[in-house]
Amino acid sequence: MKTPPFYDTHAHLGFPDFAADLPQVIARAHEAGVAKVISIGTDLESSARAIQIAEANPHVYAAVGWHPTHVLEAPEDVRPALRALAQHPKVVAVGETGLDYHRPPEADFEHYKTRQAEIFRQQMELAAEMGLNCIIHQRDSFEDTLAQLTPFASRTRGVFHCFSESVEAMRRVLALGCLVSFTGIVTFKNGGNVREALKAAAPGQFMFETDCPFLAPVPYRGKRCEPAYVRDIAELAAGVRNCSLEELSAMTCETAQRFFPKLKG
Repeated sequence: MKTPPFYDTHAHLGFPDFAADLPQVIARAHEAGVAKVISIGTDLESSARAIQIAEANPHVYAAVGWHPTHVLEAPEDVRPALRALAQHPKVVAVGETGLDYHRPPEADFEHYKTRQAEIFRQQMELAAEMGLNCIIHQRDSFEDTLAQLTPFASRTRGVFHCFSESVEAMRRVLALGCLVSFTGIVTFKNGGNVREALKAAAPGQFMFETDCPFLAPVPYRGKRCEPAYVRDIAELAAGVRNCSLEELSAMTCETAQRFFPKLKG
């Protein structure tokens, strides 16, 4: 019986963790039935690298963006350089972008927050201009992230990647027309709240990702994560949702195709 396909909608294939064996990593993903992978940019260099990887691999796509924890190294306006990259036919989204207050700098946290908000706004403006959606990162910043995204909700949609908040928080995200994406955290012993959110999400409201090289699912926890492990996430998720892998494949791949229109079938 043919393995139903799944997508890894958030992978960092350009990170140094994959420098030595990227072709093998991509091959293993394909063998595991992971039909498409989106490689994510976190600054200009990594965004350009994501495009290079996408150009070299038919089943890999790219997102270009500037991560909130890197904003102190960002130019005053990230839009011109990201705009040029986003015109590439295999760039399917802007991001990852958003807000992250988890490890603030020791000095001038308010300046750090202001820069994050400004760079986040610039990227949402660019996404709206380019007709793309956003990949949203938030950590310890849920209320501010939601507040800043709300005025853009009619112009661009966001997927809250690596979702680990409550069911109620998820419903607030979904009410804006946004989506959530689940990682290997759903397999963790302490991931009960994430499993509750996964169970409560309706078809069309969620996708899967690895966020590799981070957050490897059980039984690989503590090791380098890679796109092939979407299969393990999906198998656990099918049990949580009491559905077949085939049903889960159809609903999540269709959701990704709608959210990322340039993710060609």
